Amino acid sequence: MPITIDPAATAGLVTREVRTGERAGAPTKIVVARRTYQAARADVWDAVTGAERLPRWFAPVTGELRLGGRYHVQGNASGTVESCTPPESFGLTWEIGGGTSWVTVRLTEAGGGTVLELTHESGVDPDFWTRFGPGAAGVGWDLALMGLGLHLATGEPNDPAEAEAWCVSPQGKEFVRPAADDWARAAVAAGEQDDAAHAAADQVFAFYTTPPEG
Repeated sequence: MPITIDPAATAGLVTREVRTGERAGAPTKIVVARRTYQAARADVWDAVTGAERLPRWFAPVTGELRLGGRYHVQGNASGTVESCTPPESFGLTWEIGGGTSWVTVRLTEAGGGTVLELTHESGVDPDFWTRFGPGAAGVGWDLALMGLGLHLATGEPNDPAEAEAWCVSPQGKEFVRPAADDWARAAVAAGEQDDAAHAAADQVFAFYTTPPEG
């Protein structure tokens, strides 16, 4: 399905926040993304938890999609489902590259639609955070939430190859730029230095919009 959106306006549908936290005595950084969808909560829940629908907007997910089950996102993370309260929320570990972080999704009914709140909590790697800031994880989730919005609005599946090509296109860059900049704004609101936050946003923009070699 062709991606036909207003890139900047769509990026602006997400509210972004950065928090600090702690797990097992170690500091963490938490990125929070919220977006309202004009869809019933039951439909959004099915889209974000159903093995048959997840490939239509996100990626194929295999394993046991239930409390305590292990899952694997094709070409991405694996983990364990640590909490699940249909149709309100679920939480899981996000294991990739030898590290573990934690993702929670909450759905709230609002004005005939559904507010999706996604939090991604990670241990602090000072060098990585200085270089990329919250946008490293945040922009990836922005793109996923965009794909979910397209799917909920049309019912059609998204083409992964098309989505990847779109990300490095002029229109894709018009989406990533304001998203990365807004993550920088959220970082500053959380206490980061302005110059450092926006330098990290530039690195994130380059990462997501530079075509892979070859």
